[in-house]
Amino acid sequence: MKIEGQVRIPSGCAIAAVISKEGKKMSGEMIVNAMKPMHERSNGLGGGFSAYGIYPDYKDFYALHMFFNDRATRKNCEAFLKERFEIVKSEIIPTRKIPAIKNEPIIWRYFVDPLKSVLASMQLDEKEFVARTVMKINTEFDGAFVFSSGKNMGTFKAVGFPEDVGVFYKLEEYEGYSWTAHGRYPTNTPGWWGGAHPFTLLDWSIVHNGEISSYDANRRFIEMFGYKCNLQTDTEVITYIMDFLIRVQGLTLGEAASVIAAPFWSTIEDKTDLEDKKRHKFLRTVFPSLLVTGPFSIILGYNGGLMALNDRLKLRSMVVGEKDDKVYIASEEAAIRTMEPDAENIWAPAGGEPVIVNVKDGAY
Repeated sequence: MKIEGQVRIPSGCAIAAVISKEGKKMSGEMIVNAMKPMHERSNGLGGGFSAYGIYPDYKDFYALHMFFNDRATRKNCEAFLKERFEIVKSEIIPTRKIPAIKNEPIIWRYFVDPLKSVLASMQLDEKEFVARTVMKINTEFDGAFVFSSGKNMGTFKAVGFPEDVGVFYKLEEYEGYSWTAHGRYPTNTPGWWGGAHPFTLLDWSIVHNGEISSYDANRRFIEMFGYKCNLQTDTEVITYIMDFLIRVQGLTLGEAASVIAAPFWSTIEDKTDLEDKKRHKFLRTVFPSLLVTGPFSIILGYNGGLMALNDRLKLRSMVVGEKDDKVYIASEEAAIRTMEPDAENIWAPAGGEPVIVNVKDGAY
């Protein structure tokens, strides 16, 4: 009998997503069921989901989803939060006891608003302040982890198969206009609650199938700008790279994709559009340490949309389908057919070419 570590599934991990371009709400049950035909891609050491539009009554507040090892840690961390935020609501995240999910930590959520006096004294905007707070808690508070910190969105993850994680968190009771999902098969990193996907910061969430061979170079660069990679999984760094490139540096989604899945220099030289060639040369020259190498397919969630992206050699599977106002993305067509049996225009994006889907303005 093979045990963990003795068998390797190089194409393991499952990712899936669905988004309504009209901003129509969908129950989490759909995305949970989509993970079932991809069960063999996971090994029970991590599953998770991100959902957008699920907190309309608190859409103006940051929703901090947190793991605590014990009550004392929660009390200490809560005292720290009160120094920085107005806590509008504080509650345990509802779960149901099932045999498949064991050894759960304390799982809590806070809806918070940064204190204007603290923002003024630190001379920071809201998002930078929240990002720094997340890094500080995850680095300095032993036994406390912020695993979701956006507005009107939330991440739910655990050690277990994704379909069990969905039942555990009662995701059928949530409704969002966009969902992403992940089933984990850890290859080089441990399986634990904080290491399950999605990884998030602010409104960004990342699910990833593959490995990052450039992780150390990526991590060393991004940590120069205040980010801390401390969740023991290489995927975490992609979330921080996207936040840095888009929020901090002001790049577009397409430009950020051209950094992490940059075309080969030979491909750039062959471009006939001079402006396109100039732009790609600039991005490769300025951000060489943020090129993500190794096989990957990722889905980036953000408020108002999704972006799917393969590595430039397309070493991991990913397919896209459509039906009416919805777009479906998954590692396998079977997952798309589970969500929508009559899905149309099934296609596989080329390596390094982002698929960007936005909800129409005002729909969410």
